[in-house]
Amino acid sequence: MMYQTPSRQEVPVSPGDSIEDLLKLIDALIAVVSEENAALAKGLPASQSRHTQMKIQLGDQFEKWVIDVSMRKVLLCSPNRALQERVLQRIGSLSVAMDENVIRLRAAIAASQRRIDAVMAALREQMSESSPYNATGRINAHSACYGIKIQI
Repeated sequence: MMYQTPSRQEVPVSPGDSIEDLLKLIDALIAVVSEENAALAKGLPASQSRHTQMKIQLGDQFEKWVIDVSMRKVLLCSPNRALQERVLQRIGSLSVAMDENVIRLRAAIAASQRRIDAVMAALREQMSESSPYNATGRINAHSACYGIKIQI
């Protein structure tokens, strides 16, 4: 079996595969992630984020770009040095926004878990107070019925 090395020739780029399109996609991702970060910073639970679906769609498109570039289906060669620098700068900005997003999502998930734990603890306490038995299996004093001795 013979392996071919990828060609170093520039691959023809379809109209939707230009560097400018990549920059628009990166900018859209940064905008969505930044909006979500702002919402999470205000205490919005992660499960109520309206940004999740858009972030997934844009992330899938970005992942396709990364795969195409890594497989050399698309070459992002440009003689315009300023454009190349802009791409690198925007990717850096996206990386910073995504790092912040991960931290904020983890904090939101932890806060949600604390709320769930507090509700569950309150429910357990309420159930144990109404139970005729305590944790050791003995009858709770407040639940016990005491009869009156009747003499005949």
